[in-house]
Amino acid sequence: MFVVSILATVLYYALLIYFFVLWARFVLDLVRVFARQWRPRGVGLFLAESTYVVTDPPIRFFRRIIPRVSMGPVAIDFGWSLTMLVVIIGLYVTLGFR
Repeated sequence: MFVVSILATVLYYALLIYFFVLWARFVLDLVRVFARQWRPRGVGLFLAESTYVVTDPPIRFFRRIIPRVSMGPVAIDFGWSLTMLVVIIGLYVTLGFR
């Protein structure tokens, strides 16, 4: 039981870090929407690129499963939301094993 607790704790903290990285992705996407001319430089570029590299695979996976919903000129993308939902469920499940 001790090994399961350690693995659950490690997984919990990994998911928690990923949770915050997903929020950083959300903020970066909002900045890109409202300030299209903004381009990160230096350390900010490294952090932004790292954020996109880490979060893109699961978001793209959910985008393939559930395509964007178009309502006139607006399209709603559920990729980020579903990824966040899976991470939150994972946090609660691993919390139960700690």
